[in-house]
Amino acid sequence: MSEIRPDPRRPTLVPRPALAGAALPGRHGNPEGGPGVVMAERIGIGLATLAVRKGKAAALDGMVQAVYGAALPDSALLAAGPHAAFIGTGPGQWLAVSEHLAHGALAADLAAKLAGLASVSDQSDGRAVIRIAGPRARDVLAKGLPIDLHPSVFRPTTAATGSIALMGVTLWQVDDMPTYDVAVFRSLAGSFWTWLTASAAEFGYEVSE
Repeated sequence: MSEIRPDPRRPTLVPRPALAGAALPGRHGNPEGGPGVVMAERIGIGLATLAVRKGKAAALDGMVQAVYGAALPDSALLAAGPHAAFIGTGPGQWLAVSEHLAHGALAADLAAKLAGLASVSDQSDGRAVIRIAGPRARDVLAKGLPIDLHPSVFRPTTAATGSIALMGVTLWQVDDMPTYDVAVFRSLAGSFWTWLTASAAEFGYEVSE
């Protein structure tokens, strides 16, 4: 059997970050002091939505614990295992995130291992995830998110699904710095970035690669 080789005349498709050309690395906004916010698009991660099948809640939770080492949260929280994290977004619904199972590999893995227990939809190309960190990150998000982000109520592993500047987002806190990850539909990523940079400008912000 002859070997099939790529046609050099046809362009190779390469994944393109949602914020390519928009998220310019470097210091921006207020130049005084250290940056109040550090921001970057998270590249090369897997995203998938998960919805429990009727009557399968207990079985699904048990399987997720056995396979992924995380108990599915029953509220707006994040539960992380060694290779995937699960964020509660609604009754019987979760957003799964993985650095180890990139792009569509996460959805394929979930669909295979949770067959018959949950409906899985790949979101890796449908959403962008932006990491927002630094001492003024909370102040920036508070400009557009109608949710109490005070550390007494919103802590690491706390999550929320809501809207910022009329754009739907899923947000979760990563650590006490504070650091947040925000997932937004890819088609709105440019508009969200415009809002985010305008809101962060007064504090000075840095875009990391």
